[in-house]
Parts: sequence; structure tokens; C-alpha cells
Amino acid sequence: MSIDDTMLAVAGIGAAGPVAEAVTLRSNIFEMTAAAEETVLRPKDAGRWPHALRAALAARIAALNGETDLAARYIADAGEFASLGDPNRDGVAEGLGAVIAFMDKVAAKTRDVTAADITTLQKFGVADADIVRLCELNAFLTYQLRVIAGLRLMAEVKS
Repeated sequence: MSIDDTMLAVAGIGAAGPVAEAVTLRSNIFEMTAAAEETVLRPKDAGRWPHALRAALAARIAALNGETDLAARYIADAGEFASLGDPNRDGVAEGLGAVIAFMDKVAAKTRDVTAADITTLQKFGVADADIVRLCELNAFLTYQLRVIAGLRLMAEVKS
């Protein structure tokens, strides 16, 4: 297994040590996670959301959750959408205000998401399949952020 995985790198886990050894025992999980990351960011059918926009949204979600290193990794692939990685931007100028508001709410106030939020996206012309794609991206980032936090805790305990 290559220890140079996004989550391991962001969590500060090196190629050697007790946490790296534990991760090696679960390398299949990290391999599947890397495959999921690739699928969410670069799917065969991207729908309305090109890779660069997905990267910007991933960076934004990471930034909203205080993960600046992870945000920096994603923003590097955001191209012309890089400005949307900044949580202070609302996306209105880019015609993505409703999408950005939805992604921010799902990422930072999940408990407050209602059916009305989906209806708002639909009113702005976002197809159901593209709403699902947005939710998949957010769900993956939530998982990734939790694993990173867990890896850091493991490193603290093992130190």
C-alpha cells in the first residue's frame, strides 16, 4: 500500500510508525477510499458538475470544517472555479448561488437540511441526478474528514 494517501497525508501520518503499521493492516479500506475519492471527483458521468467545480466544492467543504491542508489539496485542481473554494464567496456571480448555499448547509448544518432545500435546487433547474451527485460529494467529504480526525487521534494515542 502506498502510504501517500490524501487522508494519511492530511492527518500527518508518515510511512513508518505505529499508526502507519495499523493502517497497513487495513490497506484495503484506504484503497477503496482512494477509489471512491476518484469516482466522486472524476466520475465517468459528471452530469452538470465538471471536475474542477467538484474540486472547488470539496475544498470549500474542507475549509468549512477547518481542514485547510485538505482544502489546499483540492483547490489545486479547481482551475477556473478556485474562487468558489473560499467559504466567503456565495457563488451568485457564477450563477451557482443556490448550489453553494445547499452545499454549505449540507456540509456545516446537516441537521437543518429539509426537503425545501432540494426543491430550491430543482427550481434553479438542477436535475435530480445532479442533486444526488452533489450529495455524494458532500457525503464522501464528511467520511474523509472523519477518518482524518480519527487518524490524528490514533497518532496522539500512539505517541
